[in-house]
Order: sequence, then structure tokens, then C-alpha cells
Amino acid sequence: MEGCPTKRIVVIKLGGSVLTDEDSYRDAARFLVRRLHECSSEHFAVVVSAQNGHTDELETLARRVTNYPNPRTLDLLWSTGELRSVALLTLHLEALGVGAVGLNVHEAGLRCTGSDFRQKRFRALATELHRVFDERPVAVVPGFFATLVSGTLVSLGRGGSDLTAVLLADELDAERCELIKDVSGYFDEDPHSRQGAVHLPQVSYRRALEMADTGCELVQRRALEVARDARLRLLVRSLDDSAPASIISEDVVEA
Repeated sequence: MEGCPTKRIVVIKLGGSVLTDEDSYRDAARFLVRRLHECSSEHFAVVVSAQNGHTDELETLARRVTNYPNPRTLDLLWSTGELRSVALLTLHLEALGVGAVGLNVHEAGLRCTGSDFRQKRFRALATELHRVFDERPVAVVPGFFATLVSGTLVSLGRGGSDLTAVLLADELDAERCELIKDVSGYFDEDPHSRQGAVHLPQVSYRRALEMADTGCELVQRRALEVARDARLRLLVRSLDDSAPASIISEDVVEA
């Protein structure tokens, strides 16, 4: 299509706030189809979370068995939620005629070192993703998890799918990193509780981090730090094509 460069990679993260029920996977697939129609040269690395509430349900299940589940075992159980989302979204894309491949945590290539979450370091080995993009326009990968050198699964903390998306976008030298939420980006107040909240079309990393420190959980704080250090612009938006969005970057002049 006119104006579309060759093989432009876009990372799109779909969180649990938008994957709320069975129909929402079909809606997300249709959103991706519309994007492909806008520019057929775009390739999407789609990072998905577990369906809304599913992670909590799995933890409740684990604690019915034992009050103190081993973190490694809990991560293993949690990962089934993300893999379910990968498979469901891939199935809906296939039903719409899209060439999509669903990958598991090991194939996605996100590696982790360090024992304490704040000290963990990550690197993305995107060999399998590049292989998918040689033949298909969409790769669907699980968020919220990386693997240790040993192959053990490890979760990335609350909101960890944001971090997955940022790390993969940096590794893939992506054109954009889009975080899809249940709101159309940042507001000066919580739009769920404040009807007159003002939308913020541009937000600096500094302000986004300050908002995270005061309780705004729209984007994971660690993901914001990594994006800032990588000088990666983030687009925070909803599935509504007509709604506004917020850009997070370092070159925003704020009053």
C-alpha cells in the first residue's frame, strides 16, 4: 500500500483489561485485521496477557491446595493463562484468514538473570520471531513471563506484560510499541471514577513515572523505566480506532 515501508514491525500488547471474555478475543483479532488492511507491510508481534481475572483464579486454585505454594510452581500454573490467550487469539486470527503463529514462552525468547525482581536483567533472543516474520505477518506471544538460563519460567510482576512488550520492541527495533488498555491513554485523573478527567495526549517518562509512584497502574513502572532508558516511545490506547491515545516519550514539554 502507498506510504507503507517494507516489513515494518509493530509490537502490540493486549492486556487482561481488554481480554475480558470469549468474545473479546474475536474483537481483538478484528482490530488486528483492520490494522493489517491499513498497511499490509506491517508485521505484528502481539503480546497477550491472561484473560481478565484468570491469574487470580489460578492463584486461588493453588492456595486451595496449599497455603504456601512454591513461587516456581505458581509461575508454572499462572503461565497456562497466558498460553490459553495465545492460542485463543491465534485461532480467531486463523478464522479470519490471517497468517498467524502462536509461540510459547521459550519460543518468544525473553531471558532473565538475577534473583531479586528489582535486580533482574533481561535480554530478548528474537530468533524465532524473525523466523515467523519471514513467512507470516503476525506472531502472538505470551506476556508476563521470561525464562531463566536453565529454562525455568519466571513471572515479571504485576503488569509484567507491559515489560514483555517493551523489551521485545527494543530488541526488534520496532516501529512502534502500543499498549492496549481499557482506557484511551493517560488522564489527569482516573476516568473510571472522575467523569471530567482530562485526556493527556502526550506524557513524559518523568510524569508517567511520577503517576506510577502515586498509584496509577496504567503502565508497569519497570516497563516505563526500561522504555525510558531505551529511548522507546510508547503509545497507550484502547481498541477503539476513533478514540484518542497517549504518547509517552522523553521529548515532551510539560508546564
